[in-house]
Amino acid sequence: MTTWGVSALSHDAAVAVVDGDRVVFAAHAERYSRRKNDADLNPRLIEDALRFGQPSTVVWYERPLMKKVRHLRAGQYDFALSTADLPRRHLSRFDALRDCDFRTVGHHASHAAAGFYTSGFDEACVITVDGIGEWDCMTVGSFRNGIHRHHRRIRYPHSLGLLYSAFTRRCGFKANEEEFILMGLASFGEPRHADAIHRDLIERTDGGYRLKRNVHRGIGDWLPDARPEDLAASIQAVTEDVLVDIARWGRRVTRSSNLVLMGGVALNCVANSRIARESGFDKVSIFPNPGDAGSSLGAAAAYLGRPLRFDGPYLGTSIDRPYEHRAILRKLLDGEVVGVANGRAEFGPRALGNRSLLCDPRGPEVQDKVNKIKGREPFRPFAPAVLEEHAHAYFDLPVERSPYMQFVAPCKRPDLFPAITHVDGTSRVQTVSRSSHPEFYELISAFHRRTGCPMLLNTSLNIKGQPLVNTWQDALAFQADTGVQVL
Repeated sequence: MTTWGVSALSHDAAVAVVDGDRVVFAAHAERYSRRKNDADLNPRLIEDALRFGQPSTVVWYERPLMKKVRHLRAGQYDFALSTADLPRRHLSRFDALRDCDFRTVGHHASHAAAGFYTSGFDEACVITVDGIGEWDCMTVGSFRNGIHRHHRRIRYPHSLGLLYSAFTRRCGFKANEEEFILMGLASFGEPRHADAIHRDLIERTDGGYRLKRNVHRGIGDWLPDARPEDLAASIQAVTEDVLVDIARWGRRVTRSSNLVLMGGVALNCVANSRIARESGFDKVSIFPNPGDAGSSLGAAAAYLGRPLRFDGPYLGTSIDRPYEHRAILRKLLDGEVVGVANGRAEFGPRALGNRSLLCDPRGPEVQDKVNKIKGREPFRPFAPAVLEEHAHAYFDLPVERSPYMQFVAPCKRPDLFPAITHVDGTSRVQTVSRSSHPEFYELISAFHRRTGCPMLLNTSLNIKGQPLVNTWQDALAFQADTGVQVL
């Protein structure tokens, strides 16, 4: 039986295909349309997905009628009365999906299922935090003996994710897209406005919170004289404190030693690291695509209701070319920046070796060189991809492994690796094992043998504002635009 999960019509549309209990395909619509955060399904995406099986059932990642009730209650009448966002209408554009069995599952149920059913845990506390689902903005639940039980829900308008997005907009960035930039900016400021945030905007409770005002439309020019970096540091500190409180509460209530974090807020790797260190869980698992795009897989998982065979995030479009180890290594040893576009594209926001821009992480000029190529803000950090067996020698990781760049860790030798060390002394680490990515592991190992350095700087193969490279044609376009050779 082939089951498709679909997430669309909000932002960052995606399709996932499950054959029996094995995840065989998952991809973002934006990679095909080349429109960042594209909310619509794409004919070429559907065509690629069909290569892995005609669906017997298509599962939508949220319940649209419940969402429309919330729109009505919020006074968003245009959204509530629109028919353009009805799933069946959208799916009927594609002949292969027109007559399929159609199901829906809850938004946060999709998040939770994507995280738990791919984690490998027998049981776990599962926390989902995002902007908003149908009504829920945060849930604490547990999976045990095949039962998903809810212990706490916080509902709209009390959204920690929307509060963070409001500060993203307040600091001049794009809400619901550039929150990761705000997270990077936070390290340049001081949380001097955290008390004001508690005074005006949010109240912490035991294992939860409530907002003091509806921030769905932003916070305007709140504290107009505040520096953006201090605002960023303040909301980051408040967000971390609230999330640690929630996680500790979840640990007490569920008595599980395993934690699954999901939802768009789980992309905040600084907060993830504090949770891993301070909440009392032995193990923390985060699906490589914890936001709404990942809920395409979550929808299928929630419908099937059982663990899935998930071999890793390399699930998208395939570029079938030899992995040019020697040519890539030669350029790295010559101090060049080199692109890699090979194998199946990553499902998730991070480039993890198949659509990557790589270089030697040593030397003070490297960060400026790569930022210039990508057109990024100069304050944003880069990530190291480090051989798993060497990771703890160079980074004080809060977890055993970090294969998807979801945790930050203090770098033990920032003097040696300035390009991958942020201003606060931390690095967002990707650990690479032979089993997770043999080709990438061999490349880093060869670089290590030649230089004594067991890591590379790894960033996404794209220019700021554009989706990751998907096809070889995209790779050639990147090469033409930047002058960086892609192999």
